Amino acid sequence: MKFSNGCWMDKEGHVIKSPAEIYDWKQEQGQLTMYAPFQKIQHIGQTLDGGILTIELSSPLENVIRVKAYHHIGSVTEEPSFSLADQMPNVSIEEKKEEISFSSGRLHAHVRRDPWKIDFKFNQKLLTSSESRSLSYIHNDKGDPYMREQLSLDIGELIYGLGERFTPFVKNGQVVDIWNEDGGTGSEQTYKNIPFYVSNKGYGVFVNHPENVSFEVASEKVSKSQFSVEGECLDYYIIAGEGLKEVLHNYTELTGKPPLVPSWSFGLWLSTSFLTNYDEKTVHSFVDEMIERDIPLDVFHFDCLWMKELEWCNFEWDERVFPDPVNMLKRLKEKGLKICVWINPYIAQKSPLFKEAASLGYLLKRADGRVWQWDKWQAGMGLVDFTNPAATKWYTDYLDKLIDMGVDSFKTDFGERIPVDVVYADGSCPKKMHNYYTQLYNESVFKLLENRLGTSQAVVFARSATVGGQTMPVHWGGDSFSNYPSMAETLRGGLSLSLAGFAYWSHDIGGFETGSTPDLYKRWTQFGLLSSHSRYHGSGDYKVPWLYDEEAVEVTRQFTKLKCRLMPYLYSKAVEATKKGVPMLRPMVLEFPEDETCHYLDRQYALGSELLVAPIFSDQGNVRYYLPKGEWTNLITNAKVSGERWVTETHDYTSLPLMVRENSILVFGQTDSTASYDFTQNVALHLFSLKEGEEAKTILVRESGEEAGGVTAIKTGSTITIQTSGLTTAYSVVLRNVHSISTHSSGEQEQTVDGILLTIEKDVNEVVIEL
Repeated sequence: MKFSNGCWMDKEGHVIKSPAEIYDWKQEQGQLTMYAPFQKIQHIGQTLDGGILTIELSSPLENVIRVKAYHHIGSVTEEPSFSLADQMPNVSIEEKKEEISFSSGRLHAHVRRDPWKIDFKFNQKLLTSSESRSLSYIHNDKGDPYMREQLSLDIGELIYGLGERFTPFVKNGQVVDIWNEDGGTGSEQTYKNIPFYVSNKGYGVFVNHPENVSFEVASEKVSKSQFSVEGECLDYYIIAGEGLKEVLHNYTELTGKPPLVPSWSFGLWLSTSFLTNYDEKTVHSFVDEMIERDIPLDVFHFDCLWMKELEWCNFEWDERVFPDPVNMLKRLKEKGLKICVWINPYIAQKSPLFKEAASLGYLLKRADGRVWQWDKWQAGMGLVDFTNPAATKWYTDYLDKLIDMGVDSFKTDFGERIPVDVVYADGSCPKKMHNYYTQLYNESVFKLLENRLGTSQAVVFARSATVGGQTMPVHWGGDSFSNYPSMAETLRGGLSLSLAGFAYWSHDIGGFETGSTPDLYKRWTQFGLLSSHSRYHGSGDYKVPWLYDEEAVEVTRQFTKLKCRLMPYLYSKAVEATKKGVPMLRPMVLEFPEDETCHYLDRQYALGSELLVAPIFSDQGNVRYYLPKGEWTNLITNAKVSGERWVTETHDYTSLPLMVRENSILVFGQTDSTASYDFTQNVALHLFSLKEGEEAKTILVRESGEEAGGVTAIKTGSTITIQTSGLTTAYSVVLRNVHSISTHSSGEQEQTVDGILLTIEKDVNEVVIEL
């Protein structure tokens, strides 16, 4: 929201008041409280009729400083509020002649007393400042109160994040409103609004407000990142760290770490699609065809029409097309599949459950006590009130019965268009609940799955989210179009979301809307199967590959099998995410912050720390991508490419730039038929471009997420030494692009197109190779 008229004037009708000085302050229980009048107090009479801001500095975690400023605290509505950690770290508060300093770890807030200013420094390096007239209390021309902050931006500073945004990846120059909407992937609206951004200077800013937060990022004032909220209070956190990965670690320490999701969820998901005609025969024909064509499939998803039309949700299988759902699911599970079904948090008027929910008070109401209804999605639908524990139990009891039938996961769709002219059972503020509603909705479903299936076995397929949504994965990108621009905007959304601590992310392969060409389908298949989670889903057409062409079948088979083989590597990155909050899909700026070219890139990404993926957005197969410094190897073609430059290539549908970083060890699994298996047995260790004297290493993990062991390799002159632990069976070593060796201490040698392959016996923990 804009409050100014250029550099010198305020917007007409707006009154802006800012702290002039610190008049008084106190220290108590690790908190610094400052009283900052709107005018400089030169005599005691000026303390009358003036007004002040009360500003509190505190720290919930080391290297994180909270700034809470309020005008009239009696007007502040707290609920709902995000669930945040408070580790109560040691802080120091020091008064000097002209300033007061507040320190947490290596992060310091230097508050100048007169005139008012805060400098935030990490390791004595300036991150950002709240300068004079930046922090403000404002009345607009209608008398509505707002609080605003403007944090300084440095020359060359770039801002990223703010949720799953499909607009340009670098947010400088943009206006961003944190307000969940069902707007597709082609507009400024988004399903997952997160009031948290990061800077390429290596810090983050989290605005602790569930309601609408309006950001002006280098837009209203081009040297400022501005954010404002309606009301009498503004609450934000400066989050520092040694680089953006540590910033994400600290942010997810504050708001919640992503959990480990089951290994099977990384396999291919096939959907009925949305408005297609299907019954049990159709479903089995798709599954059997996938099996016959040797395409690995781990999950089958039933979209909306598993229930009767006009009755979403009634949680009953439509008996016209699924007369025997229990045995149908049993038959599907006998084929090795997990089952997912679509739900949303709305109850249509025609649903048999509507009258029951309304009579029990389980639906959101208007101020006059009537049930809130509209016709936008389902005729006369109402919304379940998840602030009412009885309503939540009523809702999840129906899902519990579906789990009893054999359902393993739920696609928790919708949750964005939440009205504000309603009354909640617990008295929560409707404006704050608009974004927060999705948290309660997804949490109720995710916790049910955890309780029924066990920790690390719960997974949803969610569309909407707010802060903390990363603790209830997985999320997908929403309604995309079937064209290359939409494929690119989908990737931008995933890159932005990853910088809010969301470790896992998916999207509709081929685009959601009808009209994917065979070419687009194959290119999006490559991209989709090189994302953390992979699903074929559409609107009015089936997304099975043989309906496009036979080559689409081959591409699907190739990349699904490749993903299954890569599961030891991918799952280790999932485990890393649970510990450090670092996403699996990583923007280039996150993985290569020292390379300024990477700060702008949004058409490629790192998949973990060792792989770089550049999807192809062209029906000619042309791609131009950037490689950071070093020697890179194409995982598929085995071609070596030197980095620190732009590369232009043309690829057929069997390949794309899937590049492996130098000095890497990639662990390939024993099977290519499923994503769920033992990641420590019969593995193949692929070594890429080992650097002289620099140890390459990787970890091995079990399906439980426990670390099983590791592998190290080091090249010293002409000698390569490989050491392993945790491998319980024989394994192999592949020296990529090494086609001859002199001697080796163990194993059988074989020449392959990728390089020398050594087969190593069980319990051999060290292999020495002479080149």
